[in-house]
Amino acid sequence: MGTGLLTEEAAERIVTTCRTAIGDSLRSVTYFTRDDYEQVYLREDLERDADLSTFIGHEWRGFKTARTAYQGSELGDYNYTIRVFDNGFLVRVTSDSDGVFVTTDGLTVKDFEEVATAINAFLEERSLE
Repeated sequence: MGTGLLTEEAAERIVTTCRTAIGDSLRSVTYFTRDDYEQVYLREDLERDADLSTFIGHEWRGFKTARTAYQGSELGDYNYTIRVFDNGFLVRVTSDSDGVFVTTDGLTVKDFEEVATAINAFLEERSLE
């Protein structure tokens, strides 16, 4: 587990933000920087055995690769990533210095957009602190 990167208030705020946008489909919420991470929420029915450090490394590199690969394309600015798995989804939203990935059960595209927008607002607010 991480080392207290977020204050208790900030951790509660991001979990509440995700729970509001996703509801009971929320599986987990992890805040990360280039150097560390903190899982701030894990639904009770899930195992606590995920290798989060590997996830974080992959998601951080994936963010940098995606941002560079699509920079200047006609698609516009990179916003967020959705990864689809057999048992759920992972949504990654990042800034230049930190990010959040959220795992969920099934959602609609509108739900993904809502949670990504809310997480982005949280990250922007943190960068101003």
